[in-house]
Amino acid sequence: MLNRYPLWKYLLVLLVLFVGLLYALPNLYPEDPAVQISSARGDLALDANQVNRLESALENAGIAVKASEQDGGTTLIRLRHADDQLPARELIAERVNDDYVVAINLAESTPDWLAGLGASPMTLGLDLRGGVHFLLEVDMNAALTQRLEVNASAMRELLRDERIRYRGTEIEGRTLTLAFIDEEDRDNARRLIARDFPDFDYQNLGEGRGAALAMTLSEQAVNEIQDYAINQNLTTLRNRVNELGVAEPMVQRQGPNRIVVELPGVQDTAAAKRVVGATANLEFRLEARPDTPDAETERFAFRNAPSRSADLMRDVIITGDSVSSANHSFDENGRPQVNINLDGTGGTLMNRATRTNIGRNMAVLFIEHKTRDRVVLENGEEVVVREPYTERGLISLATIQSALGNSFRITGLDSPTEAAELALLLRSGSLAAPIYFVQERTIGPSLGQDNIDRGVMSVMIGLLLVVLFMLVRYKVFGVIANLALAINLVLLVAAMSLLGATLTLPGIAGIVLTLGMAVDANVLIFERIREELRGGLSVQQAIHAGYERAFTSIVDANITTLLVAVILFSIGTGPVKGFAVTLSLGILTSLFTALMVTRAMVNLTHGGKPLKTLRI
Repeated sequence: MLNRYPLWKYLLVLLVLFVGLLYALPNLYPEDPAVQISSARGDLALDANQVNRLESALENAGIAVKASEQDGGTTLIRLRHADDQLPARELIAERVNDDYVVAINLAESTPDWLAGLGASPMTLGLDLRGGVHFLLEVDMNAALTQRLEVNASAMRELLRDERIRYRGTEIEGRTLTLAFIDEEDRDNARRLIARDFPDFDYQNLGEGRGAALAMTLSEQAVNEIQDYAINQNLTTLRNRVNELGVAEPMVQRQGPNRIVVELPGVQDTAAAKRVVGATANLEFRLEARPDTPDAETERFAFRNAPSRSADLMRDVIITGDSVSSANHSFDENGRPQVNINLDGTGGTLMNRATRTNIGRNMAVLFIEHKTRDRVVLENGEEVVVREPYTERGLISLATIQSALGNSFRITGLDSPTEAAELALLLRSGSLAAPIYFVQERTIGPSLGQDNIDRGVMSVMIGLLLVVLFMLVRYKVFGVIANLALAINLVLLVAAMSLLGATLTLPGIAGIVLTLGMAVDANVLIFERIREELRGGLSVQQAIHAGYERAFTSIVDANITTLLVAVILFSIGTGPVKGFAVTLSLGILTSLFTALMVTRAMVNLTHGGKPLKTLRI
């Protein structure tokens, strides 16, 4: 019989509608603005009396508290208004000591029974949820200096192996200079070094005891080092952002030496800057013997005890670049430590250095690049100048008991927080060159909410106009199309929530476009039915022919649009991807609702009935 579905098709449609409604429901529970209080040491937690006193202080200050909850060492105080987050954080920070870290956050409010089914609301992008925007600049001069230091260490080791005497090394700009005892040693060194280091232009300087070899990086080598520095920094920053657990972050290059980082939903700017901008790295060196020449040693103080210091060899065994994985834990005495695994090359170098130096001390040197602002006078005006500097300090100095391999641990850290951040930085990789914050912008939750309200209003206006048009134009069939349109919107929201897709303002534009395209499919079907009725077919035959003959046109039109959306997603970035995601999902839900849902409703209301006329 025409226009009748088998039972399983009706059940399939109902099942899809039920699942769609279930996974769209969490979006009715928006995130609560909140203040998070965490232990800086990992072993402290606020007690109930302290939390009650903080809530009372907030209420007395006119800040409405919705609820509070504790999870381990973290306390979360939910607020009723987003505008109260910053005042609440300042008030709480004044009432807790330095053992706690106070940050603003957004807390999910999805009911437990929905969360238990894996249902969660859509992830919102930076323009809707708020977050931070950083513009970073890569220090290209530091990248060259770091490469020259690595080359200098390799050259010194090569000369020692060949028993060629040298007096010291000096780095200035892109030039590395080696001083020698006499011209014969210099000439022998030049032949040896030039064979293994072809990226330099070589020049002999001085005579006799003033003989030296100046090695300047070629222009091609400089360009390669700078490209490597910014590409490596991009990779490292992406790894760090992924470690932060930020949904849909954006990390991309801007110009020759700048990087843009956007972190949606991150409200604690200080914590984000500390992790994203950290330029910390580690070096593992042997402690110098008493008879080691001064030119081959460097003195460093301990980070946690500046009055103590040690002389280390200039040559580096390995750096943090050789770390393949790292995690923090506690040793047998309850002190924080970082467990490290090295890659193959790093493990080989560590084993080679330690098996021949058992009983000797090995140091872990922590290196961090920072900047400070200095006010100078230029043409009678005060100008703020950014001055980069580097801090180096010893974390630990331990005796080598046996040959080390790919796995070992670092102790001597001040707190679990420091251990956790060091493990994160080592795990995500070190920066190939220091980076500095050029610009920092915070998009507050209130601005994001305003964007959401405007976006929802645009969807509602577009939906209302479409609904009115379909009712006037197609009457009863217009009602069916409008019901399918509402179902389409629910399914689209459910799909985005289930897949963890991020909704942005361009994504909302994609939803509005999807609603229009969903109506297009129904218009094609209904106009085809009208055409068949005018051609003399019966009502049932016209309905059947309308759906069957419009099918090819609908699928062809939507597949071509889907291909465009896939291309936009594959080559686009940021906002373009957000638009492509909603458009792609919208096309699939539109095909389902236009071809399955409306057909099911038409079959239920008109199928199998002896109709003489059709209100369409």
